[in-house]
Amino acid sequence: MSLSAWQQLLFDRAVTAFRSQRLGHAQLLQGEAHLGKLVLARALAKRLLCQKAGDAEVPCGVCTACQRFEQGSHGDFRQIGIELNEKTGKLKTAIGVDQIRDMSEWLALTAQLAGPRVVIIETAHRLNAQAANALLKTLEEPMPGRYLILVTDQPKTLPATVRSRCQRIEMACPDTATALAWLKQNRIADADAKALLAMASGNPGLALEWAGNGGSALYQEIRADLVACVKNQTGPAAIARKWLADERTDLRLLFAAQIAYGLARTWAAQAAEGVKTPQAVERLQEWIDGINRLRLSLSQPLRHDLGLAGRMLEWRQLLQDFR
Repeated sequence: MSLSAWQQLLFDRAVTAFRSQRLGHAQLLQGEAHLGKLVLARALAKRLLCQKAGDAEVPCGVCTACQRFEQGSHGDFRQIGIELNEKTGKLKTAIGVDQIRDMSEWLALTAQLAGPRVVIIETAHRLNAQAANALLKTLEEPMPGRYLILVTDQPKTLPATVRSRCQRIEMACPDTATALAWLKQNRIADADAKALLAMASGNPGLALEWAGNGGSALYQEIRADLVACVKNQTGPAAIARKWLADERTDLRLLFAAQIAYGLARTWAAQAAEGVKTPQAVERLQEWIDGINRLRLSLSQPLRHDLGLAGRMLEWRQLLQDFR
């Protein structure tokens, strides 16, 4: 599997630690969404399981372990995430305690290929309270040759007791030149890459996703909706219905928060010059926090239409009060 420049750097560090026996039994791989954390986790898992890599940085790709890993049939590797609810046919909302207990029992068994056993827990922040407690017991009693890789873009959601027992691998956005070069490799035109990267606050993975799903057009649509709301051209309730009408609600709210964040930065600079009041900046930040809380609650059975309409009404009042 091919790694980006920012993934490769972290991979090399982890493998160096592994070869020198300094790699802990649990890794917390954290960073923004869409940067490729799961790809890195799987690349590292494959290297840990490789039977013939020796002192090499990369897995050999030809041994039984490497072949089975690529085929998805390696008996000493597991990847845990949100499971399907068989009764409803929909994904569950959390990683449950039974998944973690089953994982712990599996880790204690003898490895099939007489090597290590590796588990990746993707979206680790989705562990429910019982699952997190069960995981803590496993972390407190590490077994030789057993490795856990927790992948998350919301590390603060994990209990501090879990985080404190993991080595951290922090994946950050690369510098602009590296990000633009990577987008070019993925056949994104220079002009589009720069615009998308700016929209994505420097996250190249997010920029690439938006390039493929009309994100740029949706961003401009959200900006127009926010302006129309302030000018009383479109009502808050109408905007709420529009934004909640399909599966892109989360992205719409993200764009709204990003647009508001850009405005907050401008207002903060103006407040330093006495043009805007600190109260204006504070209220705008509160609005952004409210939109982000609404995003996180989308999976819950709430009246999101009322919540979003209220936020849009606040937006109108805020901009009319402090423009």
